[in-house]
Amino acid sequence: MTPYTLPEADTPVSIFNDVIGPVMRGPSSSHCAAALRIGRLARDLMGEDVGEVVVEYDTHGSLATTHHSQGSDMGLFAGLMGWDATDERLPDSGHILRETGVHVSIKTGDFHDPHPSTYHLTLLSPRERHVMTAISKGGGMIEVIGLDSFPLSMAGDYWETLIWLKAGGAQTLPHFTQAIQADYVLVHEGPDGLLIQIKAQRFVEDPEILGCLRPQEVQHVKRLSPVLPVLSRRDIRVPFSTCAEMLRYNDVRNRRLWELAVQYESERAGLSAVDVIRRMVEIVRIVRSSVERGIQGTAYPDRILGHQCGVFKQRLETGHLLDAGLMNRIVLYVTALMEVKSAMGVIVAAPTAGACAAFPGACLAAADALELPEEDAAKAMLAGGIIGVLIATKSTFAAEVAGCQAECGAGSGMAAAALVTLAGGNTGQAVAAASMALQNSLGMVCDPVANRVEVPCLGKNIMAATNALACANTALADYDSVIPLDETIEAMDHVGRSLPRELRCTALGGLSATRTSRQIEERLRRQHNSRDETEAR
Repeated sequence: MTPYTLPEADTPVSIFNDVIGPVMRGPSSSHCAAALRIGRLARDLMGEDVGEVVVEYDTHGSLATTHHSQGSDMGLFAGLMGWDATDERLPDSGHILRETGVHVSIKTGDFHDPHPSTYHLTLLSPRERHVMTAISKGGGMIEVIGLDSFPLSMAGDYWETLIWLKAGGAQTLPHFTQAIQADYVLVHEGPDGLLIQIKAQRFVEDPEILGCLRPQEVQHVKRLSPVLPVLSRRDIRVPFSTCAEMLRYNDVRNRRLWELAVQYESERAGLSAVDVIRRMVEIVRIVRSSVERGIQGTAYPDRILGHQCGVFKQRLETGHLLDAGLMNRIVLYVTALMEVKSAMGVIVAAPTAGACAAFPGACLAAADALELPEEDAAKAMLAGGIIGVLIATKSTFAAEVAGCQAECGAGSGMAAAALVTLAGGNTGQAVAAASMALQNSLGMVCDPVANRVEVPCLGKNIMAATNALACANTALADYDSVIPLDETIEAMDHVGRSLPRELRCTALGGLSATRTSRQIEERLRRQHNSRDETEAR
């Protein structure tokens, strides 16, 4: 099944959709947060009445080996119950869903899916049956690419009204498509009839539908609410989509990188400049709260690493660590954020949950060291966010597609631009820092030990953040990045997609395939089974 492509160009990337966010719990945004969004759409499709769900993953994709340990099942089940991504009950979503009477089965099969993170859902209730096919695109972004027998495209960024027409029941369709007020009215043809997909800023209500279509033509109507924070609309225009375009746009304006980010997101999201900064200040506050919680200490049973940042802080304060200045504060903040993530605390995926620490941790640590107000930290986050937009537009944040360079590598480039911004550097220096940081990350594989997003993920986040610091300083000293950012992003994408499948978040290669990793995985599995048996008694 292939996705249905809108007649217009692809929707522009949004800082608050694609790059910074979602605010979530869970080990992985591409697994947990994305699956939760898919589950929310599936719940709406069934009218909140799901009696049975069959989940199928491709044997040759990334989810076959990682769906449980990285939170795909957990997120999907939470979404089917309508929960938010920050719900504290998330780790128990499977048990709770089954307690509500929903029968769940998980299978793997050879589907020949072109995308490694594909969900095949068969949803049943006493009244109806639907089949949904969806993909996780990285960083929590999703796309439904198939519904029943109809190929389509649904990203969760519109109020979607779906109308199934009976076979042969389309006599009034031309009048309907012209009369309805919407951003898009798309007609999909299948073997059993037609599906009308209406993308709009609101749901189309029954009186509007029946005013244009004969009741006997309509099989059923479904309404799916958006799951993204920034909605899309027809004919969105943004000032630039590549770094070269951005620099040309800035030739006569001479704006700082954060100002260009505000301009871009204002036009993309339909928000005022004040609202864009306000939203980012809220994100900075969430990150700060997560750092503080991490330093205080976290615990979680299904976890490899314990509380380490508290010891780091104590030894830093007592002079037992080598003097590394700002870098030590960055290591502390990055570790704290990663430990909160691994304890199912609230974090901000930036650009992903697996890489949630390098960019915001480095940014906040530098802002604190410089004693800057939170609005300055927010502006630096926006500067990094626009670098993320340039990466997401031409490549991906999905480790399943391009390895960890797409997560921690991208985060390092974003962090480098943010640090230059905090230091008062200009746009050219920020872009150069981003390019150098990304160049240093090419080829980074994704090989999480025991399928948990902890090891070597913590070390890679620390490396990404410290790499960003070094690149920020060299850019501020006007070192030559040599390769323009656009070309570096192209190289990253080519390298990532050239990596063997085993090195792209499948638990089949690298450190994840070592003997010790398998032993840790077995130990955690036994612990999990023991807890389940204890709860059952």
